[in-house]
Formats: sequence, structure tokens, C-alpha cells
Amino acid sequence: QVQLVESGGGSVQAGGSLRLSCAAFGYIYSSYCMGWFRQAPGKEREGVAAIESDGSTSDADSVKGRFTISHDNAKNTVYLQMDSLKPEDTAMYYCAADYRHCSGVFSEYEPNYWGQGTQVTVSS
Repeated sequence: QVQLVESGGGSVQAGGSLRLSCAAFGYIYSSYCMGWFRQAPGKEREGVAAIESDGSTSDADSVKGRFTISHDNAKNTVYLQMDSLKPEDTAMYYCAADYRHCSGVFSEYEPNYWGQGTQVTVSS
């Protein structure tokens, strides 16, 4: 089993930055995909960004050039650096992980492991 623990959410004004962290505990696969989803009230869940264990990344068009996903394999932790935040980025952000390849941002399957979510609120 893998447990994912997120941190780093909060409130910020438009144009500001936040960094989310997701630490994985338990059995860690030698190859994996970890990433982030978000869901705003009344909207569908959206895949935001994902990173393979080899460091290759994918991200959604809505966050390109503003969000950066990275990882620290020694710490089993994935980060989402969010810059130039907009009010429309307001959502609950969820970390997700799987032992399969990312296939974009988990576009072909539902990840096996999920974090509890962390709220990001961007005010105008």
C-alpha cells in the first residue's frame, strides 16, 4: 500500500505563488507516475500535471508555463510549483500515484493511490 500526504495549500492573491508537496509512504515502486488533479465546486476533475520516475513530465494546457511539477526521489516527494496563479485555479488539489506510466496526466486510467486533498484559493 502507498499513502500520499499533501501539504502546501492555502490562500493567495492573483499573480501569487504556492508550492504543493506530496510525500509517498509505504511501498515505493521502482518506476511510477505521480501527479496532481484538481476539482473546483461544480466542475469536473482535471488532471493538472504528472511526472514519471525518470523525470519526464506532462501538464494540462490550462497550466502550461505557470505550473511546474518536480520530484525528489530520495524523499519520495513530488512538488507542484504554481506561479502566476489565477482565480480560476481555485480548487481542491489532489495528489495521485500509480505504478504504471503516466499516459499524459493519467489520461488512460484511474490512479490507484490518492491523497486527501489540499485547498488552493486564489482571490482577484
